[in-house]
Amino acid sequence: MFDFPLFSQSLSRRDLCKVALGGTLSFMLPGFDLQAAQKRGPERRKSVITLWMGGGPSQLETWDPHPGTQIGGPGKAISTVVPGLQISDMYPLLAEQLGGMSVIRSMVSKEGDHERGTKYLKTGYRPEPTTVYPALGAIITHEAPDKGLEIPQHISMGNTQFPARGGYLGAHLDAFRVPDPGKNIGNMRSGVGDPRQERRLENLDVVSQAFRRGRTIQTKKTLHQSTIDRALTMMSSEQLQAFEIEKEPAAVRAAYGDSPFGRGCLVARRLVEQGVHSIEVNLNGWDSHANNYTGHQTQSKILDPAFATLLKELKERELLDSTIVLCIGEFGRTPKINPLDGRDHWPSGFSCIVGGGGLKGDLIIGETDPTGKEKDPTEPVRIQDLYATILQKLQIDFTKELISPIGRPLALSDGTPIAKLV
Repeated sequence: MFDFPLFSQSLSRRDLCKVALGGTLSFMLPGFDLQAAQKRGPERRKSVITLWMGGGPSQLETWDPHPGTQIGGPGKAISTVVPGLQISDMYPLLAEQLGGMSVIRSMVSKEGDHERGTKYLKTGYRPEPTTVYPALGAIITHEAPDKGLEIPQHISMGNTQFPARGGYLGAHLDAFRVPDPGKNIGNMRSGVGDPRQERRLENLDVVSQAFRRGRTIQTKKTLHQSTIDRALTMMSSEQLQAFEIEKEPAAVRAAYGDSPFGRGCLVARRLVEQGVHSIEVNLNGWDSHANNYTGHQTQSKILDPAFATLLKELKERELLDSTIVLCIGEFGRTPKINPLDGRDHWPSGFSCIVGGGGLKGDLIIGETDPTGKEKDPTEPVRIQDLYATILQKLQIDFTKELISPIGRPLALSDGTPIAKLV
């Protein structure tokens, strides 16, 4: 579903068809504030980019290595530009770009199943049968909508089994999904000529008007007309160019990496520049029950250049101060290496990288036991605490209560902001 402005009521359906086909509709609607788009630094409105590591990456082969120990495996560690911070040696490019970012090594969850863990990590609430909670991006879009955007405000790139949902806030806040970022996003151009497309839209309008007679309430519930209008707005908008990377210098595209994730990170930077405030880029393949180390080597070749280049470009363009970047998965991996040279699910003491957007940087929060004997980390951080921190930094009242469709009052987050980060 889409979530961007409806058409002006003074615009007739026939006029709508004509201007949409003529490619000039975007000029008849409130475009993104160019002044706001050109702003740089902390005064720019904040965005969030979530790099989602589907499957659960191992903290020991990413941001919390313990080389030379029984639990450390064959991996080694390298120093980073953050004083005292070492990460896996699989990430040499990222090690040079982590300035201003922080590593939390003490994330804790009570969900060790992929689906339940993902829902918990994406919403800040443990899943339950009576309520579908909204993802962080849906909350941001709901609480801080941008009426000047003609493209979706909540976007997810790359394939994911468990997409970010609008939950009880409504399906219109589901993430707009782009399976293969940097390529054709599909269905954005009519497959027939303008005269035929205009006749189709006019005929559709006749059918729609006939259905609406005597069915006003039912029609509003379907979101049928608003969905069509929003789709036509998007199809004619110049803001669609944010999804197109062909005009980016070849060296820039190569730096991100020619993978769906690499292209997704490049598109994410372009979307932030366009004014989109909630973007998710998915990288699956972290479920390493067997051959954990070699699997992480493969993944790092994708993640390292893309993540490092994203941070580098955000800094160079003075966008990191207004963009929170979060790299996280649904849980970590066990300290114990299993007989298949793999690591199993571990929701205790896993890691994430977070920073930008005014958060305090260059921090290392929490520790895990290098012997693997102690399950609980120091300074445990709950998922809801992390999201309360992000929402607060976005100037969204995370304690605000909304009423669910069944009349239940629910806070946007029941967490407590992490004092060290804010």
